Amino acid sequence: MNNNNYFGTLFDGLRSLGTGLKTTMKEFFTKKITEQYPENRKELHISERFRGTLTMPHNEANEHQCIACGLCQNACPNGTIRVVSEMVETEDGKKKKQLVRYEYNLGSCIFCQLCTNACPHDAIAFSNEFENAVFDRSKLILTLNKPGSKVAAKKS
Repeated sequence: MNNNNYFGTLFDGLRSLGTGLKTTMKEFFTKKITEQYPENRKELHISERFRGTLTMPHNEANEHQCIACGLCQNACPNGTIRVVSEMVETEDGKKKKQLVRYEYNLGSCIFCQLCTNACPHDAIAFSNEFENAVFDRSKLILTLNKPGSKVAAKKS
């Protein structure tokens, strides 16, 4: 066995160990910052870009912007969204698609935001809610449209 190779490997190992110890000691003496969650909920700052839960905003008249086109459902890579619609006849005799139920499975959502990007009417958006832990998975399937809600009239 070659002694130069042996000692070279030994010194490389010691240099690597020294680098690790230097990093450890530097972190050991830095000031620690601990967030006391859940006691600090009131002053907790969540970034505006955070994607927590998909929501369907409604106005004061219980109206939303969803026209049940299904683009969000098609854009979802794992079938998290299910848009249930029906065809209704309007006063002027035309047939129109109407939203019956907008189901969202929070448990299988990967928060990719492809659904919100695909929506042409900005009918859905991600909120900053992050406390979504439940003991029963069936509680993660949410209906986003409120009972008795309808599509908002177009602004002219």
